Amino acid sequence: MPTRLQYAAIVAAGALLLGGCTADADDEPTGTVSAASSEAAGNSEAGSGTGGVFSTIPDIVAEVQPSVVTIFAGSGLGSGVIYAEDGLILTNAHVVGDAEEVEVAFADGQRVPGTVRAKDVITDLAIVEVDRQGLPAATFEEDLPRVGELAVVIGSPLGFENTATAGIVSALAREIPGSAAQSQALVDLIQTDAAISPGNSGGAVVNASGDVIGISEAYIPPEAGAVSLGFAIPAATAVHVAEQLLEDGTAEHAFLGLRPATITPQIAEQLGIEQQQGVVVLSVVEGGPADTAGVKPGDVLVGIGDTELSSAEDLLGELRGINPGETTTATLVREGETIEIEITPSERPIAQE
Repeated sequence: MPTRLQYAAIVAAGALLLGGCTADADDEPTGTVSAASSEAAGNSEAGSGTGGVFSTIPDIVAEVQPSVVTIFAGSGLGSGVIYAEDGLILTNAHVVGDAEEVEVAFADGQRVPGTVRAKDVITDLAIVEVDRQGLPAATFEEDLPRVGELAVVIGSPLGFENTATAGIVSALAREIPGSAAQSQALVDLIQTDAAISPGNSGGAVVNASGDVIGISEAYIPPEAGAVSLGFAIPAATAVHVAEQLLEDGTAEHAFLGLRPATITPQIAEQLGIEQQQGVVVLSVVEGGPADTAGVKPGDVLVGIGDTELSSAEDLLGELRGINPGETTTATLVREGETIEIEITPSERPIAQE
């Protein structure tokens, strides 16, 4: 998969498969936003207006829009969500990139300097701090939504600030095929058909109650034959990582110390293995958890705990739910024999990020 797909703004013909959501200030849109789901959702009621559920999508947007900002980093831009009223903003790590200082534009028209306080490239999340108090912090819903629930995306696609699109939650626990070779951020995502475009990254995906259920992360562009395929980091993941970043500037991630690849017929043939589904171990880090547990290059991981593995993305998704130092069972196939081993992931070394 071409490296330029890693979080590039997909606005030029020829970019395929995966688009991130950071827009370059000089980019121009080359397509139209699909309005089908927005129109359908906009003409229906989201709820009864009781129990914290708003009656209409305009009510949801009016409630949440003040909590969503635009972040300018160099020549690019993205979105962010106010995390705390004392000036903390949650966004994507790829929105801020290598910048230490950014500018933040608020819904009330103010534009102020911001400092990148901490970021985690594994989950693609970052905290930006500004010198403002009394900000309208968003409410985060840490329970996963149900498939079919209303999803409203608010952000700054292609620099159009305070833009809202609407659709539904299309699926949960999604992974973007081939993403394991690029980033661990692109697994265990919420899928939505609400339009997500370059510049939406770091913005809010909210439910009928106006609670943030996800942070906009990526989309698959029309050039790849996709129609309304967008993805967001679940709010539970975002809050968990944000709290760690605020505590000491880092986030812990389980590390196995192996290089995984999804088995394909070609890989199976090249390695001379019969197993046709699972995660083949291409290499192991000497002295790492996998090496210590006895995992060898050429082994095929087919399960972690009670979860079957069919791809490298499955493995990375499962690791998100395992704490460093927490022993789990790995099921692998070696030379046609199924073996169960106990493995204890460690913290991911900084050099591996």
